[in-house]
Amino acid sequence: MNRERILALLGATILKTLFMTLRIRIVDESGFHKDLSIDPVLFCFWHNRILGITFAFQRIYPKHRRGVTVLTSASKDGEMLARLVAEFKMRSVRGSSSRGGSRALLELIRLVQSGRDIAITPDGPRGPRYSLGPGVIQLAQTTGAKILPLHAQFSRCFQMKTWDGFIIPLPFSRVSINVGSPIRIPAESTNTEFEHERNQLEEILKHGAD
Repeated sequence: MNRERILALLGATILKTLFMTLRIRIVDESGFHKDLSIDPVLFCFWHNRILGITFAFQRIYPKHRRGVTVLTSASKDGEMLARLVAEFKMRSVRGSSSRGGSRALLELIRLVQSGRDIAITPDGPRGPRYSLGPGVIQLAQTTGAKILPLHAQFSRCFQMKTWDGFIIPLPFSRVSINVGSPIRIPAESTNTEFEHERNQLEEILKHGAD
């Protein structure tokens, strides 16, 4: 067993232990949890909320759906994240849909067409924090899948001094998840209309941030 695999197993064990102590509160404005369809969706949330959203997926992701694939970077950190999410029964695609990652974008399109839900942190992998790249808009435009903006807030947490201010919930705290109203992106748009959609989604996500 290689070093990365050992670290991923250790990290997953620590997180699963932490998650057992957490409480969750859900506000679903989208009706996602009452929707019995399996139409794929694009979950969109800020990079520093990854642990809160992973916890929510573990607790409340509907069993009738076809699973979540996470977009991770091609860096060593992305490799570790890919291994870690695998321990939570999520798949991953390596690369960036907005920074020269045409292969990653094509793979995400294929996965959406096969029915997989996709989780994207649009300010990752290196920021700037709370700056939304165009990749998620491109993916929604190409596939017709709706975007579900996710917010995660924490009653007690530790915030790291990283570019994104990565948030770690403290044991026995509460994680509040808000599933925003679904957003549909037109299949065709001018550059101005595309930028409007990008700005609109960025502002929605910023509204739920600290």
